[in-house]
Amino acid sequence: MTTSHTTSPDTRDGDEGLVSVAMVTLGCARNEVDSEELAGRLEADGFRLVENAEDADTVVVNTCGFVESAKKDSVDTLLQAADLKDGGRPQAVVAVGCLAERYGKDLAATLPEADAVLGFDDYPDIADRLRGILAGEVHHPHTPSDRRKLLPISPADRDASGVSVPGHGDSLGAVSAPDVTDAPDLTAGVAPASGPRAVRRRLDGGPMAPLKLASGCDRRCSFCAIPSFRGSFVSRRPSDVLQEAQWLGGQGVKELFLVSENSTSYGKDLGDLRLLETLLPELAAVDGVERVRVSYLQPAETRPGLIETIARTPGVVPYFDLSFQHASASVLRRMRRFGDPDSFLALLEQIRSLAPQAGVRSNVIVGFPGETEDDVTTLCDFLEAARMDVTGVFGYSDEDGTEAETYGDKLDEDEVHERTDHVLALVEELNAQRAEERIGERFDVLVESVDGDSAEGRGPHQGPEVDGSTTIENLPAGTAIGDTLTVTVTGTAGVDLVATSEGDAR
Repeated sequence: MTTSHTTSPDTRDGDEGLVSVAMVTLGCARNEVDSEELAGRLEADGFRLVENAEDADTVVVNTCGFVESAKKDSVDTLLQAADLKDGGRPQAVVAVGCLAERYGKDLAATLPEADAVLGFDDYPDIADRLRGILAGEVHHPHTPSDRRKLLPISPADRDASGVSVPGHGDSLGAVSAPDVTDAPDLTAGVAPASGPRAVRRRLDGGPMAPLKLASGCDRRCSFCAIPSFRGSFVSRRPSDVLQEAQWLGGQGVKELFLVSENSTSYGKDLGDLRLLETLLPELAAVDGVERVRVSYLQPAETRPGLIETIARTPGVVPYFDLSFQHASASVLRRMRRFGDPDSFLALLEQIRSLAPQAGVRSNVIVGFPGETEDDVTTLCDFLEAARMDVTGVFGYSDEDGTEAETYGDKLDEDEVHERTDHVLALVEELNAQRAEERIGERFDVLVESVDGDSAEGRGPHQGPEVDGSTTIENLPAGTAIGDTLTVTVTGTAGVDLVATSEGDAR
């Protein structure tokens, strides 16, 4: 799912003379973290953050390069920002993020409306880059290359201190911000061996915040290009993650949303593949934090100990974001993945034996090269048996540079659309049925918006933006954003729930 927003807290008095910048973020929660790192660096180096692109001297668009629809959204957003220059402001529009990293000079050549295309290696010096662009300097974008080659093949040998890894901080250009009261100075104290921590500036004042566990991916799924431009898997050190969590808790964040390309691999490059099981209770104990949510688990790597930690640790919500992608064993093998209906259902049974109300979500790809009608039937049968809360359905399309792009046995585009529509219709029905099964359940909801005598928020099984929400009726007086309410589910609207509160907010 692709989202776009320009957000920033109010600026401080006395900074009207500073060069202003608006951050526009598209794509996933990992990109949101990267945008907040860039915002922190820019503010610490003398830029003024503004909310609206039309009010900014510079617009920085953090692009998504995952699938064709996301690429199109990114290009459209850059063009819209460039159109604003006709009115005299902004003076420059700059592309960063995955699309910029993935295509580099090729994107710059095909999109002259953007004044510059910056790659990940430009992030540590983002302030100098923007000043140069505003001064009329021509930035020469990079030639795209496989970022997996920047680090050793063996995870244990990886040292990312000499590589720019967005959201991690590094020795290439971390900054401190003693005079920026709204931004965290995460460089204070003793830096870990991997290098100084990066400044982060919150761009969304809501009660949930993403927190990056790791970047990159070592898997070789035949349909996915992400590892080539995000690089090899690199874990953040637990001390870095904990320190940032403590700062977020002090900023009023009630829910930490742990993000990465593959959270089940966390710690493997630090010598402890079970490090997440140790870290989760520590994160849940951070002052101010009421719940911790883990995203993006690989089914083949989801071990019993991790399941138990997520299901039973107080403060960690029983939420399992499992990347199944398909259920047919033959399709999964062509995807360079593992599994089958029996192993996937056994995993779900293990989860629900520990946490019967656990939230489960996944994504599936329909129309993969060589997929047969029997494979689609296998997928549909699995989805009916799995009873997941939410399933995202994507029709297959070739991605530049992937192994699957070279496969034969491609399905006709119309056939891909037909199969995708069929599975999507089934999923919508199954998701609605699963929501109805939750009528009568009792759980806590984190309030994210209030409108008169009702509020909207998310229960433990509902991840940010993609898993639906819970509308709370008979709202207690004085309820505010960030409060927690214990509710009982009374109705549904698709995947969304309707509930009544059982007491005062807390």
